[in-house]
Order: sequence, then structure tokens, then C-alpha cells
Amino acid sequence: MDRPSAIDVNRTRMTDELIVRIEGLTREYRQDAITVQALDGIDLEIRRGDFAVLVGPSGSGKTTLLNMMGGLDSPTAGRIWVAGIDVGSMRRAALSEMRLRHIGFVFQEFNLIPVLSALENVEFVMLLQGRPQAERRVRSMTLLKALGLEGLEHRRPSQLSGGQQQRVAVARAIAAEPTIVLPDEPTANLDSKAGAALMDLMRRLNEEQGVTFVFSTHDPMVVERARRVIRLRDGRIESDERRPG
Repeated sequence: MDRPSAIDVNRTRMTDELIVRIEGLTREYRQDAITVQALDGIDLEIRRGDFAVLVGPSGSGKTTLLNMMGGLDSPTAGRIWVAGIDVGSMRRAALSEMRLRHIGFVFQEFNLIPVLSALENVEFVMLLQGRPQAERRVRSMTLLKALGLEGLEHRRPSQLSGGQQQRVAVARAIAAEPTIVLPDEPTANLDSKAGAALMDLMRRLNEEQGVTFVFSTHDPMVVERARRVIRLRDGRIESDERRPG
């Protein structure tokens, strides 16, 4: 059983199916003497099992919104709950704890630790969570095998291709069994074949294991494979389409 933490006092009632709830979310930045509104009164819900994509032109607010869901940025106004936790009201230590236990990140630059092997990179978040070594090792090896990386476990990132590094990043993101996985432009540094294989893999994880994904992307191929497409423009949601299947 997880130990109690400071994040418990920030919880609000949410159903098991509701992963993210956003109400009136606004984010403003100052650039010199100019105020830039990245998000403008966003209302949004993400439910368990969603395979959703945030799309829109550059400057539409999709990366800012993704960062808000991951607790990497704070709202200027409005509120956001992740797994029932009011993210905007949290202190730094509690926010780090929330990310550790609830959020899986997949960055377009991979962000693997260069001095660690693929196996050690996947184990890293579980190590921070305090899970036993045997559990970390078994889960990491199982995930790497499932992602087609068997035999590459002890290679460092510099010894892997871009597609292989991104698969290690996906394994690391889901190894700790987060509430939601947030890939930011996951295919940006991959060729079309590797990108399609990665998306098919994440779709399979969604369908077979119920992993909840919200992507930010410019890639039409990613949009094609999504089951929910949330279009943003000028910091607002322009449309929110759910697709069958």
C-alpha cells in the first residue's frame, strides 16, 4: 500500500473514470512589456482509457496544456485536478510527489539518463518510488521485451537508435504504472516507419492494458491513430471529437 503523503489533503471527489478535470484554465506569460495568453478559459475532462491528442497550430496552447496536466506549469487562473488532486494549489514537494506517482512523461528529446543503461533508465522512476529491486528488475525486463528491446537492456542511450531510445522512454513512462501518460510530440525525431511503430505500440498498451494517453502533436499520423481529437486555437478548445473503435 502506498504510504500517505502531503498530496492527500489536496484531493477532491472524482469518479474512478475521471482522470483529469480542468475548469476555466488560463495561463498568461509576460514577454517584455507584452502579456501573452497561452490558454484562455479551458474546460476539459480526460477519462480513464482515453487515447487523446491535442492538435493545433504553433502557439495554440497544446504544449502549455500538456504541461499543466503534468504539473510542470501553474495556472494564472482556473483549476486543474489530476487523479483527484488539485494541482494548482500544491507546494513544490507535494507536486513532485504527485508527478512521481501519477504522471508518465514521454519527451520528444527522449530525456534518457546517458550514463544509465536502457534497463536502468526504465527502473529509475520505480527506484525513486522505493519499489524493491527484484520488482523493478522483473517489470523493466518484461516491458523492454514487450517493446522489442530484448537483448538491448544493457546498452546506453548513445548505443541505441532514435526509435529504440523512444521505446525506452515509453517503457520508463509506463513502468511505474502512472495514472496518465503525456507524450509531447513523440514522433518528432523519428522517421515515418519508427513513428508509426511507436504509435501502434502505444495504441496497443491503451487497448490491452487500459493506459490513458494524452498526446501533443503536429503529426497527422498521430492524429489518425487517436480515438479522441481535441483541437486548440488561440488558447481555446475549438472542437473535441471522439471516434469509434
